[in-house]
Amino acid sequence: MLNEARAREIFEVVRQAGAADETEVLLETHQSALTRFANNTIHQNVAEEGIHVSVRAVVDGRTARATTNKTDLESLRRVAEQAVASARWQPKDPELLPMPGPQPYKRVERFDDATAALTPEARAAAVEKVVARAEKSGLIAAGIFSSTSAAGALLNSCGLYAEHRETKAEFSVTFLDGGSGWAKGNFTRASELNIEELAARACEKALANREPKEIPPGRYTVILEPAAVLDLVGFLFYDFAGTAVLDKRSCFTNQVGKKVFGENITITDDVFHGGQAGAPWDGEGVPRQAVTLVERGVLKNLVYARHTAKKMNAEPTGHGFPLPNEYGEAPMNLVFTGGTTSLEEMVRTTERGVLVTRLWYIREVDPYEKILTGMTRDGTYLVEGGTVRQAARNLRFNQSLKEMLNQVELLGPAVRAAGEESFEMVVPPMRVRDFHFTEVTKY
Repeated sequence: MLNEARAREIFEVVRQAGAADETEVLLETHQSALTRFANNTIHQNVAEEGIHVSVRAVVDGRTARATTNKTDLESLRRVAEQAVASARWQPKDPELLPMPGPQPYKRVERFDDATAALTPEARAAAVEKVVARAEKSGLIAAGIFSSTSAAGALLNSCGLYAEHRETKAEFSVTFLDGGSGWAKGNFTRASELNIEELAARACEKALANREPKEIPPGRYTVILEPAAVLDLVGFLFYDFAGTAVLDKRSCFTNQVGKKVFGENITITDDVFHGGQAGAPWDGEGVPRQAVTLVERGVLKNLVYARHTAKKMNAEPTGHGFPLPNEYGEAPMNLVFTGGTTSLEEMVRTTERGVLVTRLWYIREVDPYEKILTGMTRDGTYLVEGGTVRQAARNLRFNQSLKEMLNQVELLGPAVRAAGEESFEMVVPPMRVRDFHFTEVTKY
């Protein structure tokens, strides 16, 4: 695992070899392992570790980056020289700012020794219990159980040093038998996964989904579980970037200070939230700030990298990506404020609607109205008279996110959700009126 002494040693080799006006080195190491199972059998167990060394050089107002996955002296010298040579070929950037100096960081604790030390035997024992549940229920189980430990450091020739360590454990399972049921968890600590609860939920959904019936497309009251909410609202994250608004690529262009969602929608970007992941510094080493993006439906703030903030007469918020890049910045730690209504209560108070476990194959149709299309998957159910009446064939939707977040009737408690189309965020389940399903799928 990377430590400060080794990080500084690598940096000094690069700095001396490159002979740039300014030098920045981003170091990332990882150790990851994965157990994969299908047809009620473990069929793959893999582990890997590696290091990524990314060098940015500034030469006469020009900048470029070069990378390597080797840390011997020759390789480090070569990558430093390559970064300098590449920078000399670039046009001058009149907006390029000097690298930042030393910064104060608020510490976040996201490393768990037990998760870093998780063994193949421990993962196999957990999978064994899941498979036993599948066989007892006459189902077939498939999924993954992975664990990762990572460390990162950012150093530059202006004296900046930033470091971060983190672990992550993820479990995903699908039960199959005619229909399907799915559940997934992703946490800093493997002990938080509660794999048996995830398996029980997926198993229950699969058994209830054995004989799905076709329901007509149209506008329905929809109860979206957290994974479904996540994979929809995840498409919004870049729209809160100053660069996206400046370039008029955002659905929020010219809307700061205006009401964009319903009054029950409040969104912050908060890397310090207990359900979040990531380092407390951005791609240039600027400290991340917690930013209120939407408050009671009103767009309050955007996020800014240093160079974007200067162009837009704002303060940097610590959300920039490593330079050079064309995207500028984005909030990577979205937190939706939740409510107090449970999923069960949402169902009980719904006269007619659709309960959605998750979504997939989501694509953007209109970036300015934020219209998305995609399909339901692994557990779609018709709700009538406050009861889940039957499994429904999967449906394709065509829905504006801006419209949807103006039609949220109920919110549940916000949780760290894991899906397939977006990175993890903290989101609540939602009940939404007039969600637009356009057609029935073939399965």
